[in-house]
Amino acid sequence: MNYKELGQTGVSLPEVGLGTWEYKGGVAPLRRGIDLGAVLIDTAEAYGTEEIVGLAISGVRDKVVLATKVWPTHFRYRDLLQAADNSLQRLRTDHIDLCQLHWPNAAVPIDETMAAMQILVDVGKVRFIGVCNFSVHDLKKAQACLTKHRIVSNQVRYSLVERRIEFSLLCYCWEKHITVIAYSPLDRGIYHIRRKDPGRALSRVAAEIGKTEAQVALNWCISKKGVIAIPKADSIEHTVDNCHASGWRLSPEQVRVLERSIKSPGYIGAALRGAARRVLQRRYRPESLSTKA
Repeated sequence: MNYKELGQTGVSLPEVGLGTWEYKGGVAPLRRGIDLGAVLIDTAEAYGTEEIVGLAISGVRDKVVLATKVWPTHFRYRDLLQAADNSLQRLRTDHIDLCQLHWPNAAVPIDETMAAMQILVDVGKVRFIGVCNFSVHDLKKAQACLTKHRIVSNQVRYSLVERRIEFSLLCYCWEKHITVIAYSPLDRGIYHIRRKDPGRALSRVAAEIGKTEAQVALNWCISKKGVIAIPKADSIEHTVDNCHASGWRLSPEQVRVLERSIKSPGYIGAALRGAARRVLQRRYRPESLSTKA
């Protein structure tokens, strides 16, 4: 397993971590992943998986970089502090390594939210502050509210078939030393990538280098500067397969073949989706949502 630094914290993260959105695999696949070096485990209060993650890290907490998220309905100051305490209880630990805001929430002043995040770091309940699904504009606003700490990561959707962050966000994160944590790096499953690969480039590259298609797709993702991936695997077999996506690199030509052949949304599609998200944010009211945790 290869590692990359989390922001400029001095903390090393594995290139391939363990995602737990819609996770149903129990303790064993997570423990196997930890054994293979995939010591970053990502969960969230909204996932309903914090309890199983807590069980999986029992006895090996000191080896694990534990990441969780606060749902936008809890972005008010007191609500966020309580949400963190609730997550700590479910995770059976005294600190969260990386606490992340799950989505932007235009209905709550960002300075109030970041003040709570900063307090959590100051009292030792959280080591580092991260965000998820933040645009460049969102990142700038959030960071401007922090007086003592930096945003060290931004978790976003990124894969061979979802490359919208390459238009501006990825470069901004490079420049500001913000680690990109790629969720859904295999999209909704390798068969979804195949559907957008009419020339079967993924299959051809995999056969050429003796790797699985999933390993090739993951390696493409983590070959990008400052990017790590957190695929979800419900079985030990799939966990092992994902972990073996690290420790080697596709050639530049193989990367070009994949990017030329596999279809992803263009700039116009990205702009339209971004505009739609901003409209939804303006209509967002915390009381209209409930957490799933």
